[in-house]
Amino acid sequence: MRDLRIPTATVCAIVFLTPSLTASAGDQLFDMEPICDPGTLAIAVLTDWHIVDGPVATRQKLVTINVGEFWPGQDYRVPVRMVVPVDRKAKGFHLTGGHGPGPLQRDARPNPFETALLKHGVGLVNTVVQEPGSYGQGRLGGTSESRFARTLNPHDKIQYWAWPATLMRAITTAYAETEHFEQGRVAVTGSSKNGASPSMAILHDERMTAVHASVSPIWDSPLRLCDAATRKLHEAAGGKQRGFSGGHFGPNFNQAALDAGHTWEELQKFTANISDGVFISRNLPALKRRGVEMLFHPGTHDMVAYDLAWGGSHHPDIPIYLGANTGHGKEGHPQLERDQRNRDAFLLRHFFPENVEPLLTAPVVEHKVAAGTLKVTVRFPADSGEDRGRIFWMDDRAPDGSPDYLRQLIPDENTAEMIHDAQRGVWTADIRIDANVSRVDFFSNHRKRIRFEGETFNTYLSSPYTRVEL
Repeated sequence: MRDLRIPTATVCAIVFLTPSLTASAGDQLFDMEPICDPGTLAIAVLTDWHIVDGPVATRQKLVTINVGEFWPGQDYRVPVRMVVPVDRKAKGFHLTGGHGPGPLQRDARPNPFETALLKHGVGLVNTVVQEPGSYGQGRLGGTSESRFARTLNPHDKIQYWAWPATLMRAITTAYAETEHFEQGRVAVTGSSKNGASPSMAILHDERMTAVHASVSPIWDSPLRLCDAATRKLHEAAGGKQRGFSGGHFGPNFNQAALDAGHTWEELQKFTANISDGVFISRNLPALKRRGVEMLFHPGTHDMVAYDLAWGGSHHPDIPIYLGANTGHGKEGHPQLERDQRNRDAFLLRHFFPENVEPLLTAPVVEHKVAAGTLKVTVRFPADSGEDRGRIFWMDDRAPDGSPDYLRQLIPDENTAEMIHDAQRGVWTADIRIDANVSRVDFFSNHRKRIRFEGETFNTYLSSPYTRVEL
């Protein structure tokens, strides 16, 4: 098997220089030439192309592929199921990794939304981006973690190499089926590891054209980069107890690396070197030039997306939806927008832009404090089509990633409908400030209804998460 770790900057039949990667740890991640080479897949066919009846009849094929050599002598294999319309080639596809090897053995039964995609010629490609222990390979996951702690080689860690590479190799697998797929848009969606993995992979693989990711990292805040002063504040607030909060891109590996003999300065150097190849926030100009579409659902109380105030301040243009009191294991605020269908509308707009109107883009937020009141103004571009606004706020929220940051939720009463000032074209809200409060965090969610073939999809976009020091 050809080694997939040799550094290169070529991407799949076109020259694409990842603009932010330097001669650093980031260059050790992927060699795009063999990743895009179907000759290195070592495909084993489990079920060849066959017709599966349903509301929309499909053709399906199940294979296993070799993603590459994890470390010398250790191949990493995953299954891939491909689903296309029965009467034509699929042009592009929706790619997901949130599947287990067992369920993937069975013919896919597309849900109504997937059926709509297939009806209009968009394929489905399903693979496995999961902890190896969840399908009986716990030793592989444990070896990966122990090797990485010793080496700080990103190729040894599942989050940095195996999972993003799985998605890229699944694209190679599908496009090798030239009688069933033709080149088109490739949108990747998922949550947690299946949100982080495509958010990283899309930086390296130009075949990917859109990502919708939930409860997963987006930006390179100081805590993620092992800033010493920020880390001390984090640990003083109890953050050392958290396995994920305070981690770079996933679980916190700092202590394991220190225990293996690395220094804090080596951790800082590692995170500084690799982050250009990891975070969406460091690649926005290049992604914009490519026309990549993005939407993120980080959650307001998530152990992985634990740095909202920093992100809102430094990257207010990244489109996000903040479900109040959501995150891993969280049920959500009583006023959570439980009718939102952002992912479906996002995919429809991406695949069928001529038939679906645009979703909302990030608004501009202004605020001022006067007479014990925080006055908030939110402005969208003219004629955006938003028809509702609701604001949420918290007083004196605990430091990023700390146990209290995750545990203390937005109070039920800390929300209100916003007022639309049609003459000024803005949404407004007044928040009364308690005299003992030292800071207020707030954000607002705004609805736009998207229609496709007679069906309405309620979509929501948030204003940038804002922290006001009083």
